[in-house]
Amino acid sequence: MTLKSIWLLSLGMALALPPATAQQKPVSKPATASTGGTRLVEKVTRKGNELMIPYEKYVLPNGLTLLIHEDHSDPLTHVDVTYHVGSAREQIGKSGFAHFFEHMMFQGSDHVGDEQHFKLVSSAGGTLNGSTNRDRTNYYETIPNNQLETALWLEADRMGFLLDAVTQQKFEVQRSTVKNERGQNYDNRPYGLASENIAKTLYPYGHPYSWLTIGYLEDLDRSDVNDLKNFFLRWYGPNNATITVGGDVKPAEVVKMVEKYFGPINRGPAVQNMKLPEPVLSADRYVSYEDNVRFPMLQMVFPTVPQYHPDEVAIDALAEIIGGGKTSLLYKNLIKTQKAVQAQAYHPTTELAGEFTITSRSLPGKGLDSTEVLVRRTLAEFERIGVTDDDIARFKASRETDLINGLSSVSGKVSQLAAFQTFSGNPNRLPLELQKVRSLTKADVLRVYNKYIKGKHAIVLSVVPKGAGNLVAKTSNFTVSKEGYKAPQDEYSGLTYAKATDSFDRSQQPKSGANPVVQVPTVWREDFENGLRVMGSRNTEIPTVTMLLTLRGGHRLEQANPNKAGLASLTAAMLNEGTQKYTGEQFSAALDRLGSTIQVYGGEENTQVVVSSLTKNLPATLTLLEEALLHPRFDQADFDRVKKQTLEGIANQNTQPVVIANKTYTRLLYGLTDIMSVPVSGTSTTVQSLTLDDVKKFYAENYAPNVSYLTLVGDVDQKTVVPRMAFLKTWARKNVTLPAGNRVVQPDKTRIYFVNKDGAAQSEIRVGYLTDLPYDATGNYYRAYLANYILGGAFNSRINLNLREDKGYTYGARSGFQSSRYVGPFTAQAGVRADATAASVKEFMNEIKNYRTGATDEELQFLQASVGQQDALRYETGQQKAAFLGRLLEYDLPNDYVRQQSEILKNLKREDLQASAQKYLPADNMYVVVVGDRAKAFPGLSELGYEVVELDLEGTPVTAPAPATAPSAATPTPEAATAEKMKMVTKDSKGKKEKRKQKTNEDGTAGKGK
Repeated sequence: MTLKSIWLLSLGMALALPPATAQQKPVSKPATASTGGTRLVEKVTRKGNELMIPYEKYVLPNGLTLLIHEDHSDPLTHVDVTYHVGSAREQIGKSGFAHFFEHMMFQGSDHVGDEQHFKLVSSAGGTLNGSTNRDRTNYYETIPNNQLETALWLEADRMGFLLDAVTQQKFEVQRSTVKNERGQNYDNRPYGLASENIAKTLYPYGHPYSWLTIGYLEDLDRSDVNDLKNFFLRWYGPNNATITVGGDVKPAEVVKMVEKYFGPINRGPAVQNMKLPEPVLSADRYVSYEDNVRFPMLQMVFPTVPQYHPDEVAIDALAEIIGGGKTSLLYKNLIKTQKAVQAQAYHPTTELAGEFTITSRSLPGKGLDSTEVLVRRTLAEFERIGVTDDDIARFKASRETDLINGLSSVSGKVSQLAAFQTFSGNPNRLPLELQKVRSLTKADVLRVYNKYIKGKHAIVLSVVPKGAGNLVAKTSNFTVSKEGYKAPQDEYSGLTYAKATDSFDRSQQPKSGANPVVQVPTVWREDFENGLRVMGSRNTEIPTVTMLLTLRGGHRLEQANPNKAGLASLTAAMLNEGTQKYTGEQFSAALDRLGSTIQVYGGEENTQVVVSSLTKNLPATLTLLEEALLHPRFDQADFDRVKKQTLEGIANQNTQPVVIANKTYTRLLYGLTDIMSVPVSGTSTTVQSLTLDDVKKFYAENYAPNVSYLTLVGDVDQKTVVPRMAFLKTWARKNVTLPAGNRVVQPDKTRIYFVNKDGAAQSEIRVGYLTDLPYDATGNYYRAYLANYILGGAFNSRINLNLREDKGYTYGARSGFQSSRYVGPFTAQAGVRADATAASVKEFMNEIKNYRTGATDEELQFLQASVGQQDALRYETGQQKAAFLGRLLEYDLPNDYVRQQSEILKNLKREDLQASAQKYLPADNMYVVVVGDRAKAFPGLSELGYEVVELDLEGTPVTAPAPATAPSAATPTPEAATAEKMKMVTKDSKGKKEKRKQKTNEDGTAGKGK
């Protein structure tokens, strides 16, 4: 996926632009209307094998646009309701309101109780969420096909019947939740405020893009319930919305349902599309700020064009050539030369503007003035060498593949239709966009460079470590000016709330149809003589192939020699650095020309090779896979660079509270004699000692077919593809010894371990222990997973409803069991408001203890309904099918294990849940890790009734000498090593009054990640 695709997804927009062989003209129908007055506008159908998204478009009398995409390939349906309103409709002093309102839309309406929206969809086996960006807000559900009417009933109720259900308490809780979201995703994240600084520097004061969608805390504080109600009345009318329904549906039935539930809702005030001029800079604007980071970051932003502009694709291509991977100029000049740890260019566009962005993170202590010089020299180099035919060919192939992959799910197709309709009024815009890609020339790219970049001014942002202001590129020369600002007209005067009049009882939830018949993928299997197990499944929905090659062992193989921790990860990274025939850059270019990807990842228990290819290019992609897997380059210069990047990444870990919490927690879980107590990347000491010979030896000894399995899903059959993989049959078998897991040592009692992180905007909490449960599909592990679903596995779980929805302490809290062939932990976790740290720990422990007394009948019914209907959504995409096949091979499961799970679930009783909870939730023998700012987070922890142990960033008690960094077989566990020291640093408050992967986790939880 391109950087632009990722940026769009971060805004809530799914990039799903399918390619077509020729421009598809809509088949126009007469302006017929149904008995409800709904008018068919157009029907676009497929011609032959053309790649496109068929749809029907209707408009209701109240202005609501309805799009329907019929696809019977899987028994599921996706519903998307997009409102053409985002943060760009806000005003100075009231930022963040569009996003805040999105949260409120999940808090119940006249006929749907508080939190029932999530509960009803989850209990139907569906997933749901919402998202807000600058220009639109959308709400969506993916559900089994028998739940469509319920989804439409839910969406219509909050469109037409929201306001009377809004209470001050709900308002306050969600305001607190949004503040937690800002803390987690912006204030507590390295470089998290970079985009905010760019926005207010690039756009004039008052421009709707001059603040972020998340908004400012002070603006949220001054808002009230009346602001919320006015926002709803102004922007949430059906005439400002598009509802898109896709999947296993019949259009005529969808029209009737939409007419019934949405038709009576009154039209809202008229909404005009916005159009503002792109910002013009008269000089380079230098700004900077200090952050809790290790690597100084330079970001240059040139204003460009809005989405769908004729020059958009050419600027996208320019960004790829300058900074889009190993073939780019920035990679050659900054990464390859080890002058930066990251350097890239990308071109995000939205409804009103575009931003050509160059980002580089330099080595610690390096001044950003020299980085800016290198970036500008790179731009000058582009001027000299120009654009090659190969540049254009690689961009076109990669973009085409991105567009095809967007068709892999119904949700992807639906979201693309919705976006095209919302921003252009034409759901069939895809052929136009494809034509832009196909007609792109070298001259186009040079033209847009000269027009938008050459000699043009930019925003130049420096983000430097705290106390290192001397590293900025230049002294800030810009301050925000209000000159020329004119307040916009009042959009909110005279608004009234007029409820719809119904001819039916809207309070009655629709009845569901029969449960869909779910077919798990049909599989084929071959076992090669060298021990490699291969399993595949034919999927003809899109012309692509996904392959997952898994080599068992990974980080755990380092148990035999812990002083070389990080070796497995480093070896995997080196396989991405070219082959004996190709340098890393040449190999990347060859893949790009095919629109294919081959990537090797090193994990805790496996090394995985992920391959993606268009079906037509699979033979050439497999040739490259043979090179990468069997003939790696292992060049010394590449090794030196990758090793240095790894060491810098390790040093950077302690700038991030989330990483600190995970490292501290893992050390406690496993004890320092277990390699799993060390991150997959290793430590600075262990990685510093690694050599290229170590990598070669690890590869030679551990990369073997007899400890590997391959899953393949795509538009290719067994008879065709197996002969093309003949090279895998020549892969030599090796004597690889997979390590056994170490003995599990449980804590003697629950303690709180606190790590100070000055300035942390939130506290990170981990609660749990290392279980004695390896993964099994139908035994105790599966039963424990089911029991946890109610405690912390679903959005409507006890933990999340308490900490997020009731208390407003966090953006999200969860718990779960995670195991593989080896035993794994039970973990409950959240990032919480700093001033609610102690209260959050108390609520976590209370929920765990209380759940041991058993679930309610209602909770059991929710569990059985929710998990029992999820299968309709589990096998849609190639990635999902490949993961399913991988589980069959990894754990030697029977093909019908899903049926066996269904029987267990159907016969589950409350006593079964209680038995699992009592056995696997030992609340009095758990580790509690808290990482936060001591001044804000520590007070109150000593009053919870647990010992409180203060640790430093390396897990050592604050008064104890630091242990050796590298794990050693002679190193005692944290419990034994620090027993006496703990007595000196423990605050024991007993008697005081309380204040109130590759791991497997079969958790299908929907997240409310707004």
